[in-house]
Amino acid sequence: MNAARGEAEVVIDGERVRLCLTLGALAEIEAALNVEGVSGLVERLRTLRSGDLAAVLSALISGGGREAEAARRLAGGCDPRTAAAAVARAFEAAA
Repeated sequence: MNAARGEAEVVIDGERVRLCLTLGALAEIEAALNVEGVSGLVERLRTLRSGDLAAVLSALISGGGREAEAARRLAGGCDPRTAAAAVARAFEAAA
């Protein structure tokens, strides 16, 4: 994990998975949540549904270097509390 790059990590099914809020991940998140810009994203993140949470986590896993399909599988296998905490850590690391 590279803290200078704004990376965070989560353990999913015993595997350490790197998360990173890259520009590509941010664009993927905006598209998945149907928002434009950071202010819209901030507001939308306050009311995430389970599918939204999985989409955000998947984008962050992709930003951390995983292929898109692998990222979706990993995100789908993560429990909701762990996923929410991981998403929060990734956004804090990027700040």
